[in-house]
Amino acid sequence: MFWLITGLIIFLGVHSTRIFVNDWRSRQIARLGPQLWKALYALLSLIGLALIVRGFEQARQHPLLVWSPPPWTAHLTALFTIVAFIFVVAAYVPHNRIKARLGHPMVIGVQLWAIGHLLATGTLRDEVLFGSFLLWASVDFMVARHRDRSAGIQQTPGTTTGDMATLLIGIVAWVAFVLWLHGPLIGIQAYG
Repeated sequence: MFWLITGLIIFLGVHSTRIFVNDWRSRQIARLGPQLWKALYALLSLIGLALIVRGFEQARQHPLLVWSPPPWTAHLTALFTIVAFIFVVAAYVPHNRIKARLGHPMVIGVQLWAIGHLLATGTLRDEVLFGSFLLWASVDFMVARHRDRSAGIQQTPGTTTGDMATLLIGIVAWVAFVLWLHGPLIGIQAYG
Protein backbone atom coordinates (compact mmCIF):
# COMPACT_ATOMS: atom_id res chain seq x y z
CA MET A 1 0.00 0.00 0.00
CA PHE A 2 2.98 2.32 0.50
CA TRP A 3 3.57 2.75 -3.25
CA LEU A 4 -0.14 3.10 -3.99
CA ILE A 5 -0.55 5.86 -1.40
CA THR A 6 2.70 7.56 -2.44
CA GLY A 7 1.58 7.51 -6.07
CA LEU A 8 -1.82 8.92 -5.15
CA ILE A 9 -0.20 11.73 -3.15
CA ILE A 10 2.07 12.66 -6.07
CA PHE A 11 -0.53 12.29 -8.83
CA LEU A 12 -3.43 13.94 -7.03
CA GLY A 13 -1.10 16.48 -5.42
CA VAL A 14 0.09 17.67 -8.82
CA HIS A 15 -3.51 17.79 -10.02
CA SER A 16 -4.49 19.79 -6.93
CA THR A 17 -2.16 22.76 -7.37
CA ARG A 18 -4.91 24.80 -8.99
CA ILE A 19 -7.29 23.84 -6.16
CA PHE A 20 -5.12 24.63 -3.15
CA VAL A 21 -2.17 26.78 -4.29
CA ASN A 22 -3.37 28.53 -7.41
CA ASP A 23 -1.37 31.72 -6.75
CA TRP A 24 1.83 29.67 -6.26
CA ARG A 25 1.00 27.73 -9.45
CA SER A 26 0.59 31.00 -11.39
CA ARG A 27 3.92 32.29 -10.07
CA GLN A 28 5.68 29.06 -11.09
CA ILE A 29 4.21 29.19 -14.59
CA ALA A 30 5.40 32.81 -14.92
CA ARG A 31 8.85 31.93 -13.53
CA LEU A 32 9.41 28.68 -15.46
CA GLY A 33 7.34 29.37 -18.55
CA PRO A 34 4.28 27.41 -19.61
CA GLN A 35 6.19 24.73 -21.54
CA LEU A 36 8.57 23.83 -18.70
CA TRP A 37 5.68 23.91 -16.21
CA LYS A 38 3.69 21.51 -18.41
CA ALA A 39 6.71 19.24 -18.80
CA LEU A 40 7.31 19.08 -15.03
CA TYR A 41 3.57 18.61 -14.43
CA ALA A 42 3.47 15.74 -16.93
CA LEU A 43 6.64 14.14 -15.52
CA LEU A 44 5.36 14.21 -11.94
CA SER A 45 1.96 12.95 -13.09
CA LEU A 46 3.59 10.01 -14.90
CA ILE A 47 5.72 9.18 -11.85
CA GLY A 48 2.63 9.29 -9.66
CA LEU A 49 0.66 7.14 -12.10
CA ALA A 50 3.48 4.59 -12.34
CA LEU A 51 3.61 4.35 -8.54
CA ILE A 52 -0.18 3.94 -8.39
CA VAL A 53 0.00 1.08 -10.89
CA ARG A 54 2.90 -0.56 -9.04
CA GLY A 55 1.25 -0.13 -5.65
CA PHE A 56 -2.11 -1.40 -6.88
CA GLU A 57 -0.43 -4.46 -8.40
CA GLN A 58 1.45 -5.15 -5.16
CA ALA A 59 -1.74 -4.74 -3.12
CA ARG A 60 -3.45 -7.20 -5.46
CA GLN A 61 -1.01 -9.88 -4.20
CA HIS A 62 -2.50 -9.68 -0.68
CA PRO A 63 -6.07 -8.43 -0.95
CA LEU A 64 -7.77 -7.27 2.21
CA LEU A 65 -11.55 -7.57 1.85
CA VAL A 66 -13.45 -4.64 3.34
CA TRP A 67 -16.87 -5.69 2.07
CA SER A 68 -18.35 -8.15 -0.38
CA PRO A 69 -20.30 -6.38 -3.11
CA PRO A 70 -23.37 -8.17 -4.49
CA PRO A 71 -23.05 -9.33 -8.11
CA TRP A 72 -25.64 -6.82 -9.41
CA THR A 73 -23.30 -3.93 -8.59
CA ALA A 74 -21.32 -4.79 -11.72
CA HIS A 75 -24.32 -3.61 -13.77
CA LEU A 76 -24.37 -0.32 -11.89
CA THR A 77 -20.66 0.05 -12.55
CA ALA A 78 -21.32 -0.38 -16.27
CA LEU A 79 -23.92 2.37 -16.13
CA PHE A 80 -21.71 4.72 -14.13
CA THR A 81 -18.66 4.13 -16.35
CA ILE A 82 -20.45 4.56 -19.67
CA VAL A 83 -21.73 7.95 -18.48
CA ALA A 84 -18.22 8.70 -17.15
CA PHE A 85 -16.71 8.03 -20.58
CA ILE A 86 -19.27 10.31 -22.23
CA PHE A 87 -18.54 13.07 -19.71
CA VAL A 88 -14.77 12.77 -20.18
CA VAL A 89 -15.23 13.01 -23.94
CA ALA A 90 -17.51 16.03 -23.40
CA ALA A 91 -14.55 17.89 -21.93
CA TYR A 92 -12.83 17.76 -25.34
CA VAL A 93 -15.55 17.76 -28.02
CA PRO A 94 -16.41 21.36 -28.88
CA HIS A 95 -19.95 22.73 -28.69
CA ASN A 96 -21.71 20.05 -26.65
CA ARG A 97 -24.45 20.72 -24.14
CA ILE A 98 -22.88 18.57 -21.40
CA LYS A 99 -19.88 20.87 -21.16
CA ALA A 100 -22.07 23.93 -21.62
CA ARG A 101 -24.20 22.87 -18.66
CA LEU A 102 -21.59 21.38 -16.30
CA GLY A 103 -18.47 23.36 -17.17
CA HIS A 104 -16.14 20.59 -15.99
CA PRO A 105 -17.55 17.28 -17.23
CA MET A 106 -14.23 15.43 -16.98
CA VAL A 107 -14.15 15.85 -13.22
CA ILE A 108 -17.73 14.58 -12.96
CA GLY A 109 -16.68 11.68 -15.19
CA VAL A 110 -13.91 10.85 -12.69
CA GLN A 111 -16.48 10.97 -9.88
CA LEU A 112 -18.80 8.58 -11.72
CA TRP A 113 -15.91 6.23 -12.57
CA ALA A 114 -14.86 6.16 -8.92
CA ILE A 115 -18.39 5.64 -7.58
CA GLY A 116 -19.00 2.82 -10.05
CA HIS A 117 -15.82 1.05 -9.01
CA LEU A 118 -16.44 1.59 -5.30
CA LEU A 119 -19.82 -0.12 -5.73
CA ALA A 120 -18.43 -3.18 -7.49
CA THR A 121 -15.17 -3.75 -5.65
CA GLY A 122 -14.58 -4.38 -2.00
CA THR A 123 -10.90 -4.59 -1.19
CA LEU A 124 -8.92 -2.04 0.77
CA ARG A 125 -6.77 -1.17 -2.25
CA ASP A 126 -9.94 -0.39 -4.24
CA GLU A 127 -11.36 1.75 -1.45
CA VAL A 128 -8.08 3.68 -1.21
CA LEU A 129 -7.68 4.16 -4.96
CA PHE A 130 -11.25 4.95 -5.98
CA GLY A 131 -12.10 6.74 -2.74
CA SER A 132 -9.11 9.05 -3.20
CA PHE A 133 -10.13 9.91 -6.75
CA LEU A 134 -13.74 10.47 -5.68
CA LEU A 135 -12.71 12.82 -2.90
CA TRP A 136 -10.28 14.72 -5.15
CA ALA A 137 -12.80 15.05 -8.00
CA SER A 138 -15.53 16.26 -5.64
CA VAL A 139 -13.30 18.99 -4.20
CA ASP A 140 -11.94 19.92 -7.64
CA PHE A 141 -15.43 20.28 -9.11
CA MET A 142 -16.64 22.55 -6.29
CA VAL A 143 -13.54 24.75 -6.47
CA ALA A 144 -13.62 24.94 -10.29
CA ARG A 145 -17.30 25.90 -10.36
CA HIS A 146 -16.69 28.57 -7.71
CA ARG A 147 -13.70 29.89 -9.67
CA ASP A 148 -15.80 30.01 -12.86
CA ARG A 149 -18.62 31.90 -11.14
CA SER A 150 -16.17 34.36 -9.57
CA ALA A 151 -14.53 35.00 -12.93
CA GLY A 152 -17.86 35.21 -14.76
CA ILE A 153 -16.89 32.42 -17.14
CA GLN A 154 -19.65 31.36 -19.52
CA GLN A 155 -19.42 28.11 -21.47
CA THR A 156 -19.94 28.00 -25.23
CA PRO A 157 -23.50 26.91 -26.05
CA GLY A 158 -23.91 23.34 -27.23
CA THR A 159 -25.22 22.08 -30.56
CA THR A 160 -26.89 18.87 -31.65
CA THR A 161 -23.81 17.99 -33.71
CA GLY A 162 -21.57 18.45 -30.67
CA ASP A 163 -23.92 16.36 -28.53
CA MET A 164 -24.09 13.52 -31.07
CA ALA A 165 -20.31 13.47 -31.52
CA THR A 166 -19.83 13.41 -27.73
CA LEU A 167 -22.25 10.50 -27.28
CA LEU A 168 -20.88 8.50 -30.20
CA ILE A 169 -17.20 8.91 -29.27
CA GLY A 170 -17.92 8.26 -25.57
CA ILE A 171 -19.89 5.07 -26.21
CA VAL A 172 -17.39 3.72 -28.75
CA ALA A 173 -14.50 4.47 -26.38
CA TRP A 174 -16.33 2.76 -23.50
CA VAL A 175 -17.07 -0.36 -25.58
CA ALA A 176 -13.47 -0.56 -26.80
CA PHE A 177 -12.11 -0.14 -23.28
CA VAL A 178 -14.45 -2.69 -21.73
CA LEU A 179 -14.06 -5.32 -24.45
CA TRP A 180 -10.41 -4.99 -25.44
CA LEU A 181 -8.39 -2.69 -23.19
CA HIS A 182 -9.46 -3.15 -19.56
CA GLY A 183 -7.97 -6.66 -19.31
CA PRO A 184 -4.57 -5.94 -20.88
CA LEU A 185 -4.14 -2.53 -19.23
CA ILE A 186 -5.68 -3.17 -15.80
CA GLY A 187 -5.12 -6.91 -15.48
CA ILE A 188 -8.78 -7.73 -14.87
CA GLN A 189 -11.42 -8.38 -17.51
CA ALA A 190 -14.23 -5.85 -17.02
CA TYR A 191 -16.92 -8.36 -17.93
CA GLY A 192 -16.72 -12.01 -18.77
